Amino acid sequence: MAEVHINGVTKSFGERAAVSNLDLHIADGEFVVLLGPTGAGKTTTLRLIAGLEKPETGKIHIGGRDATDLEPAARDTAFVFQQYSLYPHLSVFDNLAFPLRSPARRFSEDAVRRRVGDVAKMVRIDHKLSSRATKLSGGEMQRVAIGRALVRKPAIYLMDEPLSSLDAKLRADLRLELKRIQAELGATMLYVTHDQIEAMTMADRIGILTDGVLVQIGTPKTIYTEPANLHVAARLGQPAINLLPTGLLPDADAPTGTKTIGARTEHLTIEKAVNGHADGTVDWVEHLGDQNHLHVTVGSKKLVTLTDPDTDLAKGDRIMIRYRAPLFFDAAGDRIANR
Repeated sequence: MAEVHINGVTKSFGERAAVSNLDLHIADGEFVVLLGPTGAGKTTTLRLIAGLEKPETGKIHIGGRDATDLEPAARDTAFVFQQYSLYPHLSVFDNLAFPLRSPARRFSEDAVRRRVGDVAKMVRIDHKLSSRATKLSGGEMQRVAIGRALVRKPAIYLMDEPLSSLDAKLRADLRLELKRIQAELGATMLYVTHDQIEAMTMADRIGILTDGVLVQIGTPKTIYTEPANLHVAARLGQPAINLLPTGLLPDADAPTGTKTIGARTEHLTIEKAVNGHADGTVDWVEHLGDQNHLHVTVGSKKLVTLTDPDTDLAKGDRIMIRYRAPLFFDAAGDRIANR
């Protein structure tokens, strides 16, 4: 494995900058996730590293080598696409073995069998080696696609939303598998997604992309608790952070210059109104089993927060709401550090 440095890279399509002056360092053995909506520049970043796109400015170094002008085959990267991209006429074994049989690799068949066997066990598809790719389930096909990248032992694995086409149960299972495999191999991995759960549970660091700009990068905890601005704050958290104007609720102790207060579940204290004083009304309680979403109206604003599964709050209840160390943002949307 190897570290990757991206310095000042820009890539445009027509007049639109897909990636703008990107600086990113991925350490050897690190699992970095790029999180952002469609069109944020996530896939373009992967394609630039892989050599499938050429930057207009900047440099890309992989394993200490300047790879900016190298052809894709010379970069020592492995790409896992959103779609499985398997060879339907080949068996699972032959799909896994395909990269090792390239004339550029020159592995013996004994070495191919050993490596394919090891990787098949790692991705838990060894019982299907003789099956045609077309006979596999969606989860099995994605395991093969991931395994085909793993057999190569490249400098970096590039993964473009590889779990997005799977159902929720399979996504959860393969998230755990992929993180386990990455840890076992000590692999350097850059993974892109629009799914915040994937980012929070898998990443050593998360980079937030918007309109081709890397807005913030840090550990999942840092991105969640210390977002750089409103955009970053809105990318993480379920339910989404409540963005409220100053003066809507009392006791915020907002710093000078605060325009917006960000309140997640842990930033709010809610209880039934007493002595006739109320800040808001419960619209409804959305029962989710292990927890509930509490939908509330305060003035003209709607809030959503989590509450206990055994809450006694019900539709129509008048409630008191108080802040508890929320986040503060200025008129430009940048976070103001809490006192």
